[in-house]
Amino acid sequence: MITFNLSSYNPGPFILVGIPGLEQSHVWIGIPFCIIYIVAVVGNCILLYLIAVERSLHQPMFFFLSMLAMTDLILSTAGVPKTLSIFWLGAREITFPGCLTQMFFLHYSFVLDSAILMTMAFDRYVAICSPLRYTTILTPKMIIKIAVGISFRSFCIILPDVFLLTRLPFCRTRIIPHTYCEHIGVARLACADISVNIWYGFCVPIMTVISDVILIAISYTLILCAVFRLPSRAARQKALGTCGSHVCVILMFYTPAFFSILAHRFGHNVSRTFHIMFANLYIVIPPALNPIVYGVKTKQIRDKVILLFSTKGIDNAQ
Repeated sequence: MITFNLSSYNPGPFILVGIPGLEQSHVWIGIPFCIIYIVAVVGNCILLYLIAVERSLHQPMFFFLSMLAMTDLILSTAGVPKTLSIFWLGAREITFPGCLTQMFFLHYSFVLDSAILMTMAFDRYVAICSPLRYTTILTPKMIIKIAVGISFRSFCIILPDVFLLTRLPFCRTRIIPHTYCEHIGVARLACADISVNIWYGFCVPIMTVISDVILIAISYTLILCAVFRLPSRAARQKALGTCGSHVCVILMFYTPAFFSILAHRFGHNVSRTFHIMFANLYIVIPPALNPIVYGVKTKQIRDKVILLFSTKGIDNAQ
C-alpha cells in the first residue's frame, strides 16, 4: 500500500499517442506541420529583428507587436517540436515534470496572447480617439507597467493548474490521446475527483479571455464611433487601415480558440481525431499567419521588409 501511494503521487512517464486514428499517416502529417512551424519561427524572428533595429518602429504599437511575436514563438515551440518527434521518431514518452512544463507554457502563452491583443486594442483606441494625448498616456514607463502587468496576470491564472495536477494520484493508464499535454486531458487520467480541475481549468481561463474580448469589443466600438465622425473619407480610410491587421489577427486567434475550448468541454459529438487535429493546427497556424498579416497590412513593416530583402539581394549580387 505504501508503494502504491508513492507511485501514485510520483507518476512515471506519460505516453502521448499523437492523433488517434491517423497513426499510419503521422509521417506525412508531420511535413505540413514542420513547414508551417518554420514559417512561424522565421516570420516572427524577422518581425522581432525589424522592430529591434529600426528606430521608426520604436513605438508602443510595435512594442506590443513584438510581445505578440515572442508569445507566438513560445506557443508554437512548446507544442510543435514534441509533436514532430512523435510523428517522425516515435518519441511518445514524456516525463511528468516535462508534461507539466509543456502544459504551463501552452496555456500561459494562450492567455498572454489574449491579454496582448486586448492591450493592442487599447493602443489603437488611444491613437485614434485621443491622438494628441497618445504620447502622454502611453509613455515608456506605462508600457513597461502594462507588459509586466499582463505577463504577471497570465502567470497567476495558469500556475494553479500545475498545483491542481501535482495533487492528483495517477494509478490508471498514463496514455494521453493527444500530441501534447493539456490540463484537463492529463487530469482525466487521475484516479481521484477532478471536479476542481475541471471547473478551474475551464471557468477561470475562459472568463479571463471573455473579459478580454469584451474590452476589445468596447475599444473597437468607440474607435468606429470616432472614425465615422471624421470629416474626410481619406481620414476615415487611413484610421480604419491602421486597425485592419489587428482585427484580422483577433479573428484568427479567438475564432478557433473558442471553438477548440467549447468542443473540448461540450462537444461530445465532435470526433476526437478532428478535435486533436484542430487543436494542433491552432498552436501553429496563427503564429505563422500573424507576421504575414502584419507584414502585408502594416505599411511601416511592409516597407522595412522590402528594404531588408532588397538590400540583401543587392549585397549578394555584388
